[in-house]
Amino acid sequence: MPDSTDIQHDGLSRRSLLQGTAGLAGILASGLSPAIAQEKITLRYLGTAVNQDKAIAEKFEKDTGIKIQYVAVTTDDVTKRAVTAPNSFDLIDTEYFSLKKIVPTGNLKGIDTKKIKNADKITSLFTTGTVAGKAVGDQGTAPKKVIFLEGEKSKVFAKSPTQFMSLIPTVYNADTLGIRPDLIKRPISSWAEMLNPEFKGKTAILNIPSIGIMDAAMVVEAMGIHKYADKGNMTKAEIDLTIKTLIEAKKAGQFRALWKDFNESVNLMASGEVVIQSMWSPAVTAVRTKGIDCVFQPLKEGYRAWAAGFGLPTTLSGRKLDGAYEFINWFLDGWAGAYLNRQGYYSAVLETAKAKMEPYEWAYWMEGKEATQDIKSPNGDLLAKKGAKRDGGSYEQRMGGIACWNAVMDENEYMVRKWNEFVAA
Repeated sequence: MPDSTDIQHDGLSRRSLLQGTAGLAGILASGLSPAIAQEKITLRYLGTAVNQDKAIAEKFEKDTGIKIQYVAVTTDDVTKRAVTAPNSFDLIDTEYFSLKKIVPTGNLKGIDTKKIKNADKITSLFTTGTVAGKAVGDQGTAPKKVIFLEGEKSKVFAKSPTQFMSLIPTVYNADTLGIRPDLIKRPISSWAEMLNPEFKGKTAILNIPSIGIMDAAMVVEAMGIHKYADKGNMTKAEIDLTIKTLIEAKKAGQFRALWKDFNESVNLMASGEVVIQSMWSPAVTAVRTKGIDCVFQPLKEGYRAWAAGFGLPTTLSGRKLDGAYEFINWFLDGWAGAYLNRQGYYSAVLETAKAKMEPYEWAYWMEGKEATQDIKSPNGDLLAKKGAKRDGGSYEQRMGGIACWNAVMDENEYMVRKWNEFVAA
């Protein structure tokens, strides 16, 4: 999942399109208690700036009387605040991989699933690590490893489902490589192609260390160089091997760029300077909106997945706590889920989202079927023309094809140091 550097072509980020969309109309369905409305609560929402959208806060307040006050910090600072200043927010929007740093502090309140109307409908991908009854890859920080706590005030993760969740999932997706099929002119089916000399000077990799190194590990494994026990938690020797492979490729002129910025990834692809690279789904969409053929390519080794969710600080109580539960319940009630699904993300409760989508939209986004009419974004942009199919197919095909999850390694500091050697090489 992206960092706060992930800016979309229209000024929104991938995650502003995500959790940012949190605060809209569905709370009408969940029904706000008059007492909460009278109190004029303000919820301080901690997340990255790119997740936060003025229109959402305004709409949410209009519907509920609850004001959202955005506390915008960098991705790293979301975790730091959660660890050092739990009194500074009422709701946190963070990624599952950050929980290994936050939960041991005792600063997150276990969310009582008995107060969450649709808790039992949250996708099994999070609760049991399965899609359509089949286990998916769980290397890295798979949500099922960190989603349950032993109790409301627990500092440890539960090994099996309990009444209390660390985060209620908001959005998730599975990432792969983006390609320009019109310039490559042959099938691409493996991560190994990223380092194929055929594409010398025309590849690019994401320069956010914790994510970039996992893309690199997918490549190393696909090339048959090494099989990792856990790509999301490498040994120092594995980090060394992975970085050595990258440095050799870089010195041989393989990479056109190491990108950090969303727009940069779009421009590299749209210009044709790069034909295969680390990419995010909305960036592929942004290239397509320019009328250029670009594919988010399914690969035989699978996807690297990411997931985020809402958490509550232990300090939250009274009306604010009630308001935060109202917000989470609203978020799972369908409107926000449908909004997210229409942008190519996936929502936590599929059933309620489906109820708020047109059948043709659901068929395209979730079932991998041919679009029976043009597919548009929530703000009306054309995303796919009639007759098109979604890259990677259905929800079951895509999310069932996960190989690993974004993570923070035990050897994170060492990994970042080695990654910086690659960048400087």
